[in-house]
Amino acid sequence: MSQPILQTDRITLVPLSDEHLEHEIELDADPEVMRYLTGRARSREEVEVLHRQRLAAAHDAAGLGFWVGFVDGRFVGWWLLEPPARADQGPAEGQAELGYRLLRRCWRQGLGSEGARELLRYGFEDLRLNRVFAETMAVNAASRATMTAIGMRYVRTFPMDWEEPLPGSELGEVEYAITREQWLVSRSATA
Repeated sequence: MSQPILQTDRITLVPLSDEHLEHEIELDADPEVMRYLTGRARSREEVEVLHRQRLAAAHDAAGLGFWVGFVDGRFVGWWLLEPPARADQGPAEGQAELGYRLLRRCWRQGLGSEGARELLRYGFEDLRLNRVFAETMAVNAASRATMTAIGMRYVRTFPMDWEEPLPGSELGEVEYAITREQWLVSRSATA
């Protein structure tokens, strides 16, 4: 199963392709966007390497990968569903990690949660996933608020070893998750 184009009320989510590289470079060039990821802007060369890895993610698991979001034809950010990458994240079978990154001009407009809700729907309805989780630095209040807003629940705080620790990394990373059953209950409650 290849990645489909997904649609919300405002966002068209298109599977990542080579034509989106310049958007990825624009996004990762903003040090505020990268504050909880690298603490600095990424160079074009770094993004080009990551772009190839992001494209490869779509081939690692059927239907999973990265989507680029557009509102009225304008790039706003990207979202992802990908298999767990570390042993402490649990088995790859039946679950995926959710992620998102938006241009700063698109923050606080509900776009992050809108795109993430659509990926949850896709993951649970179309891919029949059992569980979707997301991680961020414990100090990343905005991302944690998005996770909560889409129905994910706090699971744990855990340490990570970083070559170049960012301010706040001593407080650890957090994991939030939602199961298909929890998602179905929340859907029926809002229907």
